[in-house]
Amino acid sequence: MDTEGRNESLGWSDLIGMGVTTAGVITVGVVVGLVVDHLLGTLPIFLFVGLLLGIAGAVSYLVSKFRKYLIKN
Repeated sequence: MDTEGRNESLGWSDLIGMGVTTAGVITVGVVVGLVVDHLLGTLPIFLFVGLLLGIAGAVSYLVSKFRKYLIKN
């Protein structure tokens, strides 16, 4: 892979974007869980399921973003 001329470091805008995306993914999981709980009357079962799925999605996203900075060829 030719990386000449490319900046391979993370900038503030990259980190802020990852933080906003992480918060958004977790929030979507929680909101979907709350909506499902409300529709089924099962509060808070799906809230926790949505939270766990949101956290898993956020971790997966962050691992994929940081992988190129953590693994050196």
